[in-house]
Amino acid sequence: MSLNDTARILYGSPLAKPRVAKFAIALLLVLVLISSYTLFTSFQERVTSPEGLRVLGIAFLWSTVFSLGTIAILWFLDRREPESRWLYVLAFLWGAFIATGVALPINNMIFSAVGAWIDSDPGLKAYLGANAVYKIAAPVAGPLVEELTKGAGILLLFLLLRSEFDNARDGFIYGALVGAGFNFLESVHYIVSEYAKWGYAPWILHIGGRHALFGFAGHALYTGIFGLFLGLSRQTTRKWWRYTAPVVGWLLGFSAHFSQNVGQLLDVWSKRAKGETIANVVPPPPSLALNGMPFWESWLAMSGVYFLHFLPYFLLVGFLLWRSGFWERRVIREELADEGEPVITPEEYEAVKRDRLFSTRRIPGYNRRTSAAIVKAQNELALRKWRVQQQGQDVATDTLVASWRNELMRLRSSVEPTVALDGTVLKP
Repeated sequence: MSLNDTARILYGSPLAKPRVAKFAIALLLVLVLISSYTLFTSFQERVTSPEGLRVLGIAFLWSTVFSLGTIAILWFLDRREPESRWLYVLAFLWGAFIATGVALPINNMIFSAVGAWIDSDPGLKAYLGANAVYKIAAPVAGPLVEELTKGAGILLLFLLLRSEFDNARDGFIYGALVGAGFNFLESVHYIVSEYAKWGYAPWILHIGGRHALFGFAGHALYTGIFGLFLGLSRQTTRKWWRYTAPVVGWLLGFSAHFSQNVGQLLDVWSKRAKGETIANVVPPPPSLALNGMPFWESWLAMSGVYFLHFLPYFLLVGFLLWRSGFWERRVIREELADEGEPVITPEEYEAVKRDRLFSTRRIPGYNRRTSAAIVKAQNELALRKWRVQQQGQDVATDTLVASWRNELMRLRSSVEPTVALDGTVLKP
């Protein structure tokens, strides 16, 4: 029996049960309604003129362009065993609309409470200077609330679509997609908010800065770390690490976010310690440039600063992705070793053994689309076999294993042989 794409995604998922699916859909609709109302109200308060509407449109355009760069990098990382495009869309939209829409009113309540506290203490307000409320509230509200609302989306994917959540690489991709979605809408929201406050849009600060390093110097990194450690908990065979890895990942993502948001407060302490004064008003940069540099040079400069700031996190993510790639290639190599035709030919298995970090193997004699589909099915089969064995179950009776084998038979039989110019049949 060969399952279709939807059946494979939902295989073993609680969503396959009608009652669970109905509850999940109802909950999602409630969250969509809450988020839609919150975001619509917030934008309506800030966009009050035709010029403001133009700024909103340009902000969406800029943010879309940079977000596509983030997604393209994640798509490359996902080349060996690509996830469903629908899951890409769902993860991105969770970050863009659900996570932001739920986090916004909670953040506003925290900011209001901090603002009331600071207003009651003129000495503290004078000590902190400009943006006093932000300097105290941002290190609390941002990391805590936003990493919870974003992380909830990845956790739901992890719990509800386990067949699509194989390892650390999958987790990082899902987490970074949620973070990219959040960054997509948050940067737009900040642009229109600053425009409403100052009368101009600080593009370099909220487009160049929030999308520095193609978006990986912010939410895509924070939430990607949590997703990566969730994936590690699926990948490991150690029971204790299976339960502690997600907690460690969330705390690391929280700490990365906190280290960014606490910067202004640390700057105040540093200046006060040196006896320097703190300005009461600090307007944002009013153009596409930073210190007179063109936009792209400014973007590169900001990317360099963020790279150094988050270097320990980048090194950790890079190392774990490298290890995950090594694990992924090893599992594929070992689990396909006992398979024969039509699942895999001897020549194709030799290509599996030659697979390297940045290489993507092709199946000779097939067009690009069919070749990619065969490679994906082979890799999915291998990972599923590994998962079934780790769960102590029988590979021979697993429905999803049988489905991937049948899919490979279908792919090979559905395409006519490719013939070279000399008449040689390239496809067996």
